[in-house]
Amino acid sequence: MRNVFNREKIREEIIIPPYEGRSAFLRKGEELIIIDLEGKQVGDFVCFNHSDPTEHVSPVHMRASLSSIRLKKGDILYSNRRRPLMQLVEDTVGVHDIFFPACDYYRYKIDFDKEDHPNCHDNLETALKKYNIQPVVIPDPINLFMNNVLDDSGDYVIEEPLSKPGDYVRLKALDDVVIACTTCSQDMAPVNGWKVTSLKMQIVEAE
Repeated sequence: MRNVFNREKIREEIIIPPYEGRSAFLRKGEELIIIDLEGKQVGDFVCFNHSDPTEHVSPVHMRASLSSIRLKKGDILYSNRRRPLMQLVEDTVGVHDIFFPACDYYRYKIDFDKEDHPNCHDNLETALKKYNIQPVVIPDPINLFMNNVLDDSGDYVIEEPLSKPGDYVRLKALDDVVIACTTCSQDMAPVNGWKVTSLKMQIVEAE
């Protein structure tokens, strides 16, 4: 699979294995590409202000600031202080979720009677420790490539993602930020097409 940008512009490349999370630091102006390597893989994504990690991208504030329940090309990723931290500048899929929380221990214990299933909450928590970010509560993520469809009653139905191998999103850092992304661990529902696969992150130097 080709790189989205020329190799010489890529500062760092990170593979996120199935059932795991990874984090990275982006300087203002740098861009982050998140690539679905095999298709139909959701990535739970969070972002923090590097200088003050109490500020983070907040989907609930995004919905209010954007007056939308959809994430679209050109949209700003607003923080819990309603400030822009990143911007979605390119998107080959166009379908993502900004409603659902990260899956966690309780999701698998209560709904599936699984005590030790990997989960996105713990993966994000572990990945963020690399940058000494340990929030009391992990913020709700942006669930990249997640395909939630509203039925005739206005209720959500989770369907398999529309992303194909090589599909990607590109986000621009509007401040110095620390991001984390995890391959969603759900393998007992259509969230990831019933299996968990890898994602790739590329950090592109600022022009």
